[in-house]
Amino acid sequence: MPQLLDVVLLLALPASGKSETRRYLGCLTAEQCRNDMHLGQTVDLDDYPYVHMMRRVSQELTKAGSDGVFFDSQELPMKQPLDWGTLIELLNEDFDDLVHRRRPAPASAAAWLLDRFDTAREKVGAEPALRKLPKVVRDELTGALEKECRELLENRNAGMVDSLDGRTVVIEFARGGPDGATPPLAAPMGYAYSLSRLSDEILARASIFYVWVTPEESRRRNIARTDPNDPGSILHHGVPSAVMLGDYGSDDMSWLMSKSDRPDTVRVETRGSILHLPAVRFDNRKDKTSFVRADRSAWSAQDVATLHGALAEGFGRLVLVRESGKLMR
Repeated sequence: MPQLLDVVLLLALPASGKSETRRYLGCLTAEQCRNDMHLGQTVDLDDYPYVHMMRRVSQELTKAGSDGVFFDSQELPMKQPLDWGTLIELLNEDFDDLVHRRRPAPASAAAWLLDRFDTAREKVGAEPALRKLPKVVRDELTGALEKECRELLENRNAGMVDSLDGRTVVIEFARGGPDGATPPLAAPMGYAYSLSRLSDEILARASIFYVWVTPEESRRRNIARTDPNDPGSILHHGVPSAVMLGDYGSDDMSWLMSKSDRPDTVRVETRGSILHLPAVRFDNRKDKTSFVRADRSAWSAQDVATLHGALAEGFGRLVLVRESGKLMR
């Protein structure tokens, strides 16, 4: 029986191929996942839906003449950089609910999400601004967002499987820093900070699968994939150019891997402990993944074979690193 990966952190700059990789893996049979990729049936967690809802919160608040809290404009980066940590705290909650099979059923999904935003913000030292809104403003906000928040909640609960036995949890997020910045990136930017905010339970089980493209190529593919009619889509959403330059203009993952004191790992310092997470870099600078956005009937056999082989090699290397005992304190 092949050794299965427990938790995979699927990381990369925007438009690098993370979501396409996830979609491809979702098309494989259970046997292909297990035998070729060392993955059980996957359960997916992603912080992008929360980023989208943060923008929707800001959009509605700005429309009402209030401060946007998360964003001043739909085209600009986050107002509070600590919200990169807010997103990680939300993923921590999702993972904990997944492990304990919790499916929240609040009367108002919008109020539930706004409360979660504030609680997560408090954990990273940011202001819990949404609970301080005037009641009339908060009521208008929850009314405007209820339908979208209900859909997010229903999708989240649908993914809360009854057992994780034989499954692999895939956690997807993107981090970076300003254009021209050189590592180490100052917290709370970059992967070093966000990895350190992950829960102990995630870190103890996690391996990193990093999809590597340059920031310049990430910007080009971001433009190519953008569908303005589908801004909430995982595969087709576009990141504003100011965000691509301000938040994703540089990338510290390769640097973190090169500076780790154990090969094929990323050193994570958190809460007084040091962990070495197994890590591989999947080279997608020459595009292997964009074809996956098309209808499956249009996929060529050559494209599938190239991607499948590269993914199998990368996941196989992760298992070897884990088995060699490099995940040590």
